[in-house]
Amino acid sequence: MARIESKGEKATRQGFSDALLELGEENPNVVVLGGDVSGSVKVDAFAKAYPDRFFSVGVAEADMMGIAAGLALTGKIPIASAYGEFAAGRPFDQIRQSLAYSEIPVKICASHCGITVGPDGATHQSLEDIALMRVLPHMTVISPCDYLETKRAVKASLSIMKGPVYIRFFRDNTPMFTDQSTPFTIGRANTLIDGEDVAIVAVGLQVWEAVLAAEVLAGEGISARVINMHTIKPLDKDTLLKAAMETGAIVTAEDHQIHGGLGSAVAEHLAQVHPTVQEFVAVKDTFGESGKGPELMKKYGIAKDDIVNAARRAVSRKKGGRRS
Repeated sequence: MARIESKGEKATRQGFSDALLELGEENPNVVVLGGDVSGSVKVDAFAKAYPDRFFSVGVAEADMMGIAAGLALTGKIPIASAYGEFAAGRPFDQIRQSLAYSEIPVKICASHCGITVGPDGATHQSLEDIALMRVLPHMTVISPCDYLETKRAVKASLSIMKGPVYIRFFRDNTPMFTDQSTPFTIGRANTLIDGEDVAIVAVGLQVWEAVLAAEVLAGEGISARVINMHTIKPLDKDTLLKAAMETGAIVTAEDHQIHGGLGSAVAEHLAQVHPTVQEFVAVKDTFGESGKGPELMKKYGIAKDDIVNAARRAVSRKKGGRRS
């Protein structure tokens, strides 16, 4: 198995910030909207560079979505930014009515998603945002895995001119393991490691955990395929079906509630075209708590070891063994 190396660590929200600066220089129609957390989500750099193209709306995310819709209708390319919980949950009605229903091309860029927001606790841990956004018609949903992929996803989202885009990323520094040669196309998954016994379909922070899990499994003689399903909607159904047919066992891994996220999307598709043994690594229908990111990942069952155990169960079930 080819080993994938980390090239250091950097926050995915910094990839968002760096993408904004490049887009601001490349396209004068790009405008950015920020809430009360512009420094935390790192849109302050864009605000300093292009003050006449930055709009601070304060603690009024619902208003932000309406303003963004209006700006889009005037020919601007609005990028609305906030914490995930306040970018998806609080303004859901405005996103549904003003953006998705009307197919308005606003880019909703949500930072501090998932359980690894850590010390901010359950109120700020956005564990339902994928489910909320993927249920909406005309919505594209992306969860990149590291700094560079976040930067590439934000820039690529400008090519989607019909309907809104939701991009989720994270607070803490995380391993950087993709580079410019790594394929990235919205709607097309990237197979990082090939394998024939089980396919681990992961998204966001769980992609790196899946890579680490595959190394452990290889030492046990289990050949694990690792797929970075960075686009949850539209789902790459061809890559998914191929993995199901060739391995016969699927593990989905995500920093999200077990209901309505990546695992649900994968199960919904495979149930129709190729029913397959599937195990789910996700937060098990509970709210989080305050704590350090890595500790919370372990407590809530979404770290490397949890993926390893899920893969073992999937392989055992495929072979007709008893589920542990």
